[in-house]
Amino acid sequence: MPGVSTGAQELADALVELGTEVVFGLPGVHNLPLWEALAATDIKLIGVRHEQTAGYAADGYARATGRLGVALVTTGPGAANTLGAVGEAMASAAPVLVIATDIPSTLRRPGVVRGVLHETSDQQAMFAPITKGGFTVRAADQVGTTVHRAARLALQPQSGPVYLGVPTDYLRDTVPHRRPPAKPREPEADVPDLARAETLLSNARRPVIWAGGGALRSGAGPAIGKLAETLAAPVITTFAARGLLPLDHPCLAANPVHSPEVGELWDEADVVLGIGTDFDGLMTQNWLMPKPAKLIVINVDADDAAKNYPPDVTLVGDARRIVERLLPKPRPGLDDLTLRLAGIGRRVRQRIRDEEPQAADFLSTLDEVVPTDAVFVSDMCVAGYWVGGFHRVREPRKLAYPMGWGTLGYGFPASLGTAAAGVGRAICVTGDGGFLYGCGDLATLAAEQLPVTVILVDDGGYGMLRYDQEQAGLPQRGVNWDSPDFVGLARSFGVHADRVSGFGRAFRRLLAEFVESDEPNVLVVRAKLKPPLNTSPRWYRR
Repeated sequence: MPGVSTGAQELADALVELGTEVVFGLPGVHNLPLWEALAATDIKLIGVRHEQTAGYAADGYARATGRLGVALVTTGPGAANTLGAVGEAMASAAPVLVIATDIPSTLRRPGVVRGVLHETSDQQAMFAPITKGGFTVRAADQVGTTVHRAARLALQPQSGPVYLGVPTDYLRDTVPHRRPPAKPREPEADVPDLARAETLLSNARRPVIWAGGGALRSGAGPAIGKLAETLAAPVITTFAARGLLPLDHPCLAANPVHSPEVGELWDEADVVLGIGTDFDGLMTQNWLMPKPAKLIVINVDADDAAKNYPPDVTLVGDARRIVERLLPKPRPGLDDLTLRLAGIGRRVRQRIRDEEPQAADFLSTLDEVVPTDAVFVSDMCVAGYWVGGFHRVREPRKLAYPMGWGTLGYGFPASLGTAAAGVGRAICVTGDGGFLYGCGDLATLAAEQLPVTVILVDDGGYGMLRYDQEQAGLPQRGVNWDSPDFVGLARSFGVHADRVSGFGRAFRRLLAEFVESDEPNVLVVRAKLKPPLNTSPRWYRR
């Protein structure tokens, strides 16, 4: 029928209009029309083995590209299975759209749960605490426009996940074709107090720039690098901003502020410029870092910027645009700063070598062997904490680290989304515990032949929790087990795998082979690492 389509086709067309390249999903009886509609587009629909994987993969895709990540799941338990992944996306500001079907509108009775298959009293409400917002389509002819509204909200700074619910009967209903909406124009906002911020920076004797995830997402790296050189100010990056500046930038403090040598820069500062950050507890060691004498913040949300350290000046707006407009007086001392930062870097590396030689070997191998365009995806595990804090991240969006919500099991499924983005080989660093959360998606890895190398560090249990119990003088309970044959498990899915003990020459040789492959692979490393300084039991501020 000319001029008419179904709700499912309207949803698929809306995703095409948004430039969607990949959708991660799991079929269910309620969402099958969407699979058919998407098959008629150029969008690649990657089927996964668990809805949580769909959410994490969409997150990995979003962090690697800056574009919208899309997860497609079915009603009730299918939607609920994404909640852990959605919470991580919210805490880390990943623009993820969760599209979930709901029970047929014709079977729902307001205020009553009747026992329809997969029915919940209010599916959208499950997502309310961990999303920027939610939408439930109220009529079939609203499907396409609601997709655009939901996507716009997810991508709008500060970005984050959004829920979209579609009653399944609307997918089959016929509706008139809809014209794509025009893209709204964003007006250039005025920035009060810009001159005041410039004066504070011009008069600073020991300025420090603290850059967070909002700075990276806005593409502010070059502007921040230029400003830092003008001020001769060190740049400390949060976990979410790793890779913001090139490794050879003269102002980059390349190690986390949890290292005492880097923490001294904060302690000495008379003015701190915080860009795209909320100074969260994980970065500030639960706010034991003293408030600076003067604090200037740049943030799209004034309340978010002020919730932990009260600022003296707040500049509201896009980080890149505001930093480009800041024109403080140049300050001498750039060469001296560069020499000092190089010395700090040497001392931190020597500390690692003295305290945990295995970690030093691990980090040096990653630095020397892994291709420059690779994207690291860490899990909540000791090896992942070393990567998140101390790996030399070369570019923006080359590290995904779940230290927003701290969700164990993030690494492997998120690496599937990262690899599907086509921005470089995904290097997943995971532990035995976290990998077992989503090991069924080895089937997805094999079916899609995604360019992923999994570095699976098997320490026979939950190594971080084991360390916590030891530090507290407690017996080890629930943290040790006999690991399965991970190599045999991967091979049973058709994924190449091998094993080594420790991070010595054999690890270096095999990893070099694995990362040069065009195929997915799993490298199991039997080793126990001590946690690094950026884990809370080892914070130096008390």
